[in-house]
Amino acid sequence: MAGMTTRSCPCGLPEAYGNCCGRYLPQSRTTSTGGTPIGAAAAPTAEALMRSRYCAFVQGDVAYLLRTWHPRTRPGRLELDPGMRWTGLEILGTGAGSAFHSSGTVTFRASYRGGSLHERSRFERVDGAWVYVDGDNLD
Repeated sequence: MAGMTTRSCPCGLPEAYGNCCGRYLPQSRTTSTGGTPIGAAAAPTAEALMRSRYCAFVQGDVAYLLRTWHPRTRPGRLELDPGMRWTGLEILGTGAGSAFHSSGTVTFRASYRGGSLHERSRFERVDGAWVYVDGDNLD
């Protein structure tokens, strides 16, 4: 994923991947243009975790998805469709989920070739880190 560090982040923010979600995903241990090791930081908000998880889906990073899933709702294993092509993420709303909260929600639409997923996801902090709990499909 060396090229991912300088291209815009798949999460839709205008920053380079290495300075955006690449800070949270441990897949590549190269450094971003700012010198911060990629994957060295924890997502500071529920929205940042949502965006980084979207990038993990784009990249097929099952280990990161499982690691950032709440222990009580995490599946025993996760198989991603290798033919799935994610094409964009739109954050439609957030509720709580900041550094001052212990839980939060993120409503989003994730587009893929042939359709989209519209979900309200729930997040909680576990040992100080944001994790995905579950979500309601809104379509």
